[in-house]
Amino acid sequence: MNTLPRRAFAEFLGSAFLVAVVIGSGIMAVRLSPNDVGLQLLENAIATAAGLVALILAFGSVSGAHFNPVVSIVDARLGGLTTRELGAYVGAQIAGACSGSILANLMFDVPAIEWSTKSRSDSGLWLAEVVATIGLLLVIFGSTRTNARATPFAVGGYIGAAYFFTSSTSFANPAVTIGRMLSDTFAGIEPSSVPAFIGAQLVGAVLGYVVIRTLFPNVDAVAAVVPHPVEPS
Repeated sequence: MNTLPRRAFAEFLGSAFLVAVVIGSGIMAVRLSPNDVGLQLLENAIATAAGLVALILAFGSVSGAHFNPVVSIVDARLGGLTTRELGAYVGAQIAGACSGSILANLMFDVPAIEWSTKSRSDSGLWLAEVVATIGLLLVIFGSTRTNARATPFAVGGYIGAAYFFTSSTSFANPAVTIGRMLSDTFAGIEPSSVPAFIGAQLVGAVLGYVVIRTLFPNVDAVAAVVPHPVEPS
């Protein structure tokens, strides 16, 4: 039986590795392709999508591999997490995301914490975050209902595609958004841009929940990406 501390630790590690992949591959992409922003984004997207699939497969059986507060919030709303479990998951995800950012910075010999100066403040970007978050939730909760084994690949594929079809490059994750403000690199986001991004993601979570309930009116808690054992109360 996976206890809550073990599951929270899995969420911490998964979130840390996810942000390290996002930021680290962004730094590497700029160094490898300094004069081609499109290629930089492609390299960043491929690494993130592949890393996400691997991390979901690695941690899914322990915690459900949420790595994302909006996923945990919707899962809790569907009955998959208690309020106590939700708090532990979200805290672990944010701490992990910040740790992953610091780790990526250190691996590439940049300051451990360097506030991003990359402004991402525009109504089109906020709309993109709403859309990206709704789509992510639909992919997760829809695929787990039909074919849970394929969910890691569906999620990775969706995020890789969303890097290009959304103007915001699909953060769709409050924890990752917070972590990315600690790195003044390709994948960073200026702290002043963070509140609006998170607000848009939470709007997406609400709308995503409504759509999930509409499409799957009898759905019970899906335990997000991979079903995980529930700790006895």
